[in-house]
Amino acid sequence: MAQFLKIISYPLSVIHYLVFGLLLLIFHPIQWLAFNLFGKKAHRATVVALNMGLTWSLYLLFSRVKFINKHKVPEGVPIIIVSNHQSTYDIPPMYMFFRKNFPNFVSKIELGKGIPSVSYNLRHGDNVLIDRRDRRQAINTLMKFGEKIEKEKLVAVIFPEGTRSKTAVPKPFRESGLKMMVKKAPSSYIIPLSINNSWRLVRKGAFPLGVGIKVTMEAHEPIKSDSLPFPELLEKTEKTINEALLKLNPSH
Repeated sequence: MAQFLKIISYPLSVIHYLVFGLLLLIFHPIQWLAFNLFGKKAHRATVVALNMGLTWSLYLLFSRVKFINKHKVPEGVPIIIVSNHQSTYDIPPMYMFFRKNFPNFVSKIELGKGIPSVSYNLRHGDNVLIDRRDRRQAINTLMKFGEKIEKEKLVAVIFPEGTRSKTAVPKPFRESGLKMMVKKAPSSYIIPLSINNSWRLVRKGAFPLGVGIKVTMEAHEPIKSDSLPFPELLEKTEKTINEALLKLNPSH
C-alpha cells in the first residue's frame, strides 16, 4: 500500500497544483473587482470562496480536513486565534471554518507581494505584514493591529512558533507578538487552535505531496485575555495545544 501511495502521489500532486494554482489566478481579478467595486464585505466573500476551493482541492489528494469545535465562539468581542503552524495548508481551512468570523492573519512581509490572490488579500484585507528582521517595525505593527482588533472587534490569527514545525511537535511559543496584541486588545478572547497532520502533506517537501492525509483542527475553550497574567495566559494556551496534539500523537 505504501508503495502504491508513493506512485500515485506524483500524478495527484500535479493535478492538485494545477487546480490550486488555477484557483489563485482566477480569484485574483475577482478579488480586485469585489474590493474596488463593492467594498470590503464583497472582498471578504470572495476570499472565503477562494479558500473553500483551496481546502476542497485536498480531496484530489484523497486528503481531508476535519474541524472540531465544542465551544461557542464569543460574539461582539475581539478574538485572537492562537495556533500551532505545520504547513501552508493550515490557512485555507481556517478561512473556511471561521468564515462567519472572517480571520485576519499576522503574516511575514515577504508574502505581501508576488503571490496571486494571497498577496492581494494580505495587503487589502485587515491582515498585517511584519518584517521579522526589523523588530521595531514588527512590534509597532502588532501594537496597531491590537488596537484595530479591539476597536473593530475583529478576529485575528497568530502563529507564536514564528515558523512552521516540520513534525507533530510544535516549536516553543514566542511571547512578544501575542503579548503586544493582548496588551492593546484587553477585551479580547484567546481561542487555542491545535492543528494535527498538516505537516504530513508536505513531509517530503513541496513535491510530491502526501496522499490520504487526515488533517484535524480543533478549537479549544476560549480564554478571556485579561483573566490571567500574560505569562500564565501564554502557558495555558501553549499547554492546551500541546496536550491536544500529544493525545493524537502519543509516540511523540
